[in-house]
Amino acid sequence: MKLTFLNSRRVQCDEIWSFCYSKQKNVASAKAAPVGAGDVWTWTSIDADSKLAVSWLVGGRDAGYATEFMNDVAERLTNRVQVTTDGHKAYLEAVEGAFGADVDYAMLVKMYGASDPEHRYSPAVCIGAKQQTVTGDPDPKHISTSYVERQNLTMRMSMRRFTRLTNAFSKKIENHAHAVALHFMHYNFCRIHQTLRVTPAMEAGVTDRVWDMADIVELIEAREAAKDRKRGTYKKRNSK
Repeated sequence: MKLTFLNSRRVQCDEIWSFCYSKQKNVASAKAAPVGAGDVWTWTSIDADSKLAVSWLVGGRDAGYATEFMNDVAERLTNRVQVTTDGHKAYLEAVEGAFGADVDYAMLVKMYGASDPEHRYSPAVCIGAKQQTVTGDPDPKHISTSYVERQNLTMRMSMRRFTRLTNAFSKKIENHAHAVALHFMHYNFCRIHQTLRVTPAMEAGVTDRVWDMADIVELIEAREAAKDRKRGTYKKRNSK
C-alpha cells in the first residue's frame, strides 16, 4: 500500500545500518555469499507531527540511493514541507533534485567525541550539534532529527535482525526488505502510538480505524492474486 497525497508539514530523514548474511568486512571470506551480502542501510523518513513513516528504502548509502529515496518522499507529499536530515552529504543533491526550491531544508550536523575502547560496542557520545540551513527558510525550532532517530530505535527493538551483535540477521536481501516493509505497515496502521493514542496512519488521516494483521494479510493476498492474473493473461497471449 503506497502512501500518497500526504499533508505533512515537517519531515525528518535518517539512515539506519544493518547487515545481510555477513558484515561487510567478512563478505570476501564468507562461503557462498549471495548478492546483497554485507552492509545494508535502510533510509527512513517520518512526519514529525503524525509520526507516520512516510517512506523507506533498503539498499546502500550512496548518492544513487539518496536520490531514489528523496524522490519517493517528495512524490508522496502535497505541499511545501520543512525537511531535516543529518549531515550525510548525499542528501544535498538528492533533496535539491527531488524538491527543487520548493522546500525548507536544513541539516543537523552532529559532532561526536572519541570512542572509548572499553565500550567498543557502544555508540560514540554526541558532544554537540550544528544547524545548517541549505534551502528556503526552515524554522530553527523544528530543525531536528529526534523523531526519526527514535523511530530507528523502534526498528531495532521491534526487528531482531536489526539488533546489534545478533545471530538473527537476514540471509537474503529480499527477506530483509520484506521484513522492513512488514514492520512499517504494522507501525503505521496497527500499532497505537503511545503519545497520540491512535495509529500514525489515523493521525495523518490515511485511515479511520486501527488495522490488525489480518488486514495486512488481505493486502498481500490481493497483490499476489493480481500478479497471478497478469501471469495468466501473459501465458494466454503467448500460447496463441
